[in-house]
Parts: sequence; structure tokens; C-alpha cells
Amino acid sequence: MPEKEYKSEKAVLILHSGDMDKFYSALIIGNGALAMGMEASIYFTFWGLLRLKKGELEKGPLSKMHMLGLGKKMVGNRMKKANVASLEKLMSDYKELGGKIIACEMTMEIMGIKKEELRTEWIDTWGAVGTYIQEAKGASLTLFI
Repeated sequence: MPEKEYKSEKAVLILHSGDMDKFYSALIIGNGALAMGMEASIYFTFWGLLRLKKGELEKGPLSKMHMLGLGKKMVGNRMKKANVASLEKLMSDYKELGGKIIACEMTMEIMGIKKEELRTEWIDTWGAVGTYIQEAKGASLTLFI
């Protein structure tokens, strides 16, 4: 069977989770793809979209071992010692490298989020599932986080 040819070297991620560690993963993968010369898009939906609200970027819990915030503090300290960039820096780098952000309009409606509540300077496109599917069609890498 012949190998499938992709339309582009492109990574498209769905960020469904607002957990800090999963948000880090999405941005690290997105930045890695961009650094390797690929296009990258992240579709922010449900709790992932909440991290794009003004003042909410760093507020997500850990997905495991949150321990009423103590686990997040411990992981944060270890990340600082390992010189891992902050989420603000990773997002800034992602945008500077040409990364695309898609904000889910359906999530906004369901969760009562207004555009003016979001960091609109980061958002390239507003859309629903069709926008994501169009973006992911033919991508060489798709992930759900």
C-alpha cells in the first residue's frame, strides 16, 4: 500500500484541557513543530479556551497530583530550576514563530465567554468544529490534548 501523501508539514492540536501541564505540552509541541519548519495551529476549546481569558493563563490546575495547589507549586519550582519557560513566554514564542490560535465559538457560547474577555491579540481565527476540520485536513500531525 503506498504511503499517504500529506498536503503540508503541519501540526494541528486540539487543546480541550485547561490543566497547566497539558497546556505546557501543547505549547511545547507547537513550538517544536514551528522550530522544525512546520506550520502549527492550536484549536482552543472547552477548558483549554478558559486559559485564553485575560489573567487566566497560569491558573490551570495540574492534571495529576494537584494536592490543593501544593503539587502545582512543587512542579512550578522544579520547572523553574530546569529553566523551563513560563506559559506566557511559550505563548509569546509560539505567536512570534507564526503559530496560529483558533478559538472555539461554540465553547464561548456554552460557557458564556465574550470576545472582550479573551486575549484577542493571540487569536487568529474564531470558529467551530468545521474550522478545526478544515485546518486539520491533510495535516501531517494531529493531537488531542
